[in-house]
Amino acid sequence: MAKKVAVEESLSDLKEALTRKGYEVVAPGRTDNVMAMVVTGMDNNLMNMESIAINAPVIDASGFTTEQILSRLSELS
Repeated sequence: MAKKVAVEESLSDLKEALTRKGYEVVAPGRTDNVMAMVVTGMDNNLMNMESIAINAPVIDASGFTTEQILSRLSELS
């Protein structure tokens, strides 16, 4: 079973890298059973929603390379 990660749309390089490494990449609105969510900023109104319930770590990708984020995700699994 692939590890599932929700990734913000603007992080196309990360999405491609995750797919190559065998992760299942989904949109942030589909957070059921994800191991983590990766976003580009910790906004009060993430995805234009009032509140989001997620039972997984949320990783702010701002200022980090794709490799650094991949490393962080591998630590979670």
